[in-house]
Amino acid sequence: MIEYLVIINIISFILYGMDKYLAVKKKYRISEISLYVVSLIGGCFMGIIGMKVFHHKTRKISFWIVNIISIILWIYIIIEGR
Repeated sequence: MIEYLVIINIISFILYGMDKYLAVKKKYRISEISLYVVSLIGGCFMGIIGMKVFHHKTRKISFWIVNIISIILWIYIIIEGR
């Protein structure tokens, strides 16, 4: 499970960076639902870091809520999985 979480979090971080880059260049963007889904399936840890590093989606409360709830759920899953 740890390998999965590492990979999905790297993907999440890259997606936040790519979406910020595309936003600055005014190009076709990654959908918000895609960013939500990646957070929900485990990319929430680096999702929050990506938000802070790239200064992206930080004003959208929904992204904070989804990522924080996902972190709580994934911590519970990790602890219960032991």
